[in-house]
Amino acid sequence: MKYFPVLAIALLLGGCNQDKDMQKTVVSVKVTPARLAEVRTTVTAPATIFPREQAKLSSRITAHISELRVRKGDRVAKGQVLAVLENRDLLAQRDEARAALSDAQASLQKISAGTLPADVEKARGEVISAEAALNQARQNYAGRSELYKQGAIPGRELLASQTDFTQAKASYDVAKRALDLLEHQSREQDIRIGESRVDQAKARLAMIETQLLFAEIHSPFAGTVTEQFMYPGDLAKPEAPLFTVMDLAVAVARAQVPESQTRSAKIGQPCSFASVDAPGIGRDGRITVINQAIDPATRTVEMWCEIPNAARKLPAGAFGNVTIITGIVPDALVVPIAAIQFAEGTHSGFTYVVDSKRVAHRVEVETGERFQGNVQVTKGLNAGDLVIVEGGYGLPDSAPVRVVGATQ
Repeated sequence: MKYFPVLAIALLLGGCNQDKDMQKTVVSVKVTPARLAEVRTTVTAPATIFPREQAKLSSRITAHISELRVRKGDRVAKGQVLAVLENRDLLAQRDEARAALSDAQASLQKISAGTLPADVEKARGEVISAEAALNQARQNYAGRSELYKQGAIPGRELLASQTDFTQAKASYDVAKRALDLLEHQSREQDIRIGESRVDQAKARLAMIETQLLFAEIHSPFAGTVTEQFMYPGDLAKPEAPLFTVMDLAVAVARAQVPESQTRSAKIGQPCSFASVDAPGIGRDGRITVINQAIDPATRTVEMWCEIPNAARKLPAGAFGNVTIITGIVPDALVVPIAAIQFAEGTHSGFTYVVDSKRVAHRVEVETGERFQGNVQVTKGLNAGDLVIVEGGYGLPDSAPVRVVGATQ
């Protein structure tokens, strides 16, 4: 900030002792010098406070609530159990599934160890019977052959014994091939079936154990329970929420910024939120989201200002204004807003500059940023110009004035 032209103000104040006739036509005013100061260029837009994280928690299964461990307004930690559902039926199903798994594993172990099923034992018996029949037919054929050579029996009996031997041999071969098939291919298939049954039993047990986990409602993050919809004894189900949990350790002010003011906004820029209902509540933060889509109805762009809120002073739903600092002008010309008479709806207007002869001159000005009761003047004034802050309304151009006070 530059030094004020204190000497000029003193001279004006000292020149107030004029003759009484002159004082009747002179307007009394207060003045202040236009000064150089650092000005932050900003964008301001209405905004509403949202939590950084929010979840409506519902049950994954349908069951009655047996216990509620938190109430509305309680602070909760990540993973904390909020409610417990009735689970006796699931415990019984889990025991049944464990027994089924044990049975399937035992069956697989029995097959893998080489224990033959009943059909294999039957096939082995048939092979033994066929082999005995084959040996008997072979002996009969051999005996008939000797008797035929000796002329003791006719040829038809030899032919009949030969046919019996051939049939017995074929029956033995069929039984032997069936046994080989059962002992090799069927056993491997039985093992695969046994493994599949074990996998099915494991999957059922895992599903029931997962459902048992669903019988406890956990908080997905640290936060506060802001809504409670059910009580012990109520039937919890997937379509009906039990709680709403919000994380307000970081508040998010979601602002709707006019499209025309978004070009200079960037992620990471400083921002601040001021509540309308509680003017004393306001916090500083950073821009974290700039939406890439424009709302076609309002022609605005949504921006998020994330604000540290460890004390939870900013509640969800609070309404106010977000101010985004888009740049800094180190040596901007600044005067009080009261010194400018603005044209309605514009940044243009006029002010009065008092010269060394105590004459007020109307000067057209262009303005920029407004802050803390001051306004940046971009055109029309120079540093040190004395502008009227009180008494200038309706004053004609080049009117003589009497400086009765000054502000800095």
